[in-house]
Amino acid sequence: MDSFFAMGGYGAYVWPAYGVSALGLLLAVIVTLRLYARAKARLAMLEGTKGRA
Repeated sequence: MDSFFAMGGYGAYVWPAYGVSALGLLLAVIVTLRLYARAKARLAMLEGTKGRA
């Protein structure tokens, strides 16, 4: 098991790379969901005021 995590001596480079990649993907999902929610709320506001103008 230790040899798996050591990755032939490159584990110190491989595991942080996996971590940074996972963090980047997670942040991309979070930002996308937040922007989607913001756009959805703005659309609802615009559609709500459309009938009054």
